[in-house]
Amino acid sequence: MAYGDNVDPKNRVVAIVLVGLFTAVLGYGLVNGLNISIVKKIAEKLDVVDVEEPPPPEEPPPPPPPDNKLPPPPPVVTPPSPIPPPVTTNVIQSVPKAPPAPPPPIYVPPAPPAPPVRDLSAPASPRGNPGRWAGTDDYPARAMREGREGTTGFRVTVNAEGRVASCDITSSSGHPDLDAETCKLITRRGRFTPSKDREGNPTTGSYSNRIRWQIPE
Repeated sequence: MAYGDNVDPKNRVVAIVLVGLFTAVLGYGLVNGLNISIVKKIAEKLDVVDVEEPPPPEEPPPPPPPDNKLPPPPPVVTPPSPIPPPVTTNVIQSVPKAPPAPPPPIYVPPAPPAPPVRDLSAPASPRGNPGRWAGTDDYPARAMREGREGTTGFRVTVNAEGRVASCDITSSSGHPDLDAETCKLITRRGRFTPSKDREGNPTTGSYSNRIRWQIPE
């Protein structure tokens, strides 16, 4: 049977009325700032019935560990190293590119040989008979009186117009007057076809010959 069934109903009503009065007084004291000691005294006068609650059931003890089995050792905690770990950086190595392949050689055919150039060069040549440039009538009078004879060799320079530009004695007759007369007559009477270069254009050239001085019988 419960504890509350043994309490007298009158006492229960009284207790309820007392609790209500205590609550009202306590509220009034809190509102009006009553001293806490007064509240304590009033609370001591109240006849309050404490109802004891049964204690909670005790928990069964844990089962004992099996024989010959030790508890697991505590985990090993490694203290942190004071030296910081090395910082690794990714090193990117550039791979050299292979040089481009050289282009294939371009075959260039050899140039065709130039056509042979026609050589039109030609030496200077006299116009007419050179034997008529100096005759018996041209014989120096003194050399004729003295009976001097001989052969004079000469060489003349002929310009592009075919005229004698200069005269040189290449071999003397032995008589200066005969040699001088030879160049004088050739320069005055000599007419030439001028020399030609490889392309056939007139150019300066030379001409060589001899004149024999002989007294007619």
